[in-house]
Amino acid sequence: MKEIVPGIHHWTGVHPKLKIVVSSYYLPDERILIDPLIPAEGLKAFPRGVEHILLTNRHHYRQSGEIQDAFGCTVWCVETGMHEFTHGEKVRPFKFGDSLPGGIEPIEIGALCPDETALFLVKGARRNNGAIALADGAVREGRGPLAFVPDEYMGEDAAKVKAGLKESYRRLLNRSFDTLLLAHGLPVVGRGREALRAFVES
Repeated sequence: MKEIVPGIHHWTGVHPKLKIVVSSYYLPDERILIDPLIPAEGLKAFPRGVEHILLTNRHHYRQSGEIQDAFGCTVWCVETGMHEFTHGEKVRPFKFGDSLPGGIEPIEIGALCPDETALFLVKGARRNNGAIALADGAVREGRGPLAFVPDEYMGEDAAKVKAGLKESYRRLLNRSFDTLLLAHGLPVVGRGREALRAFVES
């Protein structure tokens, strides 16, 4: 686990079911996790505890249940993704436009799936310029540029999905942020807004 900007920690781990490397984030001041796997250090990596887990879409529940069992925290997912949780998962719904714990704002992305969500964070980001967490629409290989998730995950009309994602991401450029927190790929620190702009204009 590494602090990538003041107040935001990042780590990667291998998803136990998908067997791919994914990214997770911890905001210790707010005691919030985003799309979490348990880090290699185990639960002791969260010395201040965990009060809330925020999911950028329903597929990112990951190891939230184990963390919830340990800390008694609340797991949050947008209401349009709640149909995923049919095995006793304790998940609380939110609506786009709600104010989430930590003052985090959920923003509708859609296109890829109805519950595709971006999370706009202000507190704890560098120079108070904010950070945005993205779900599955944009991915990154190593330290390369942003790219779309492969077409095979976009349904029958990949071109339409890509256009919808770009339109939603273009609206994010109205926000003040300099860090992108990706669920699939390394975060873009210090030039996140520029990287997203280059992506939507490509």
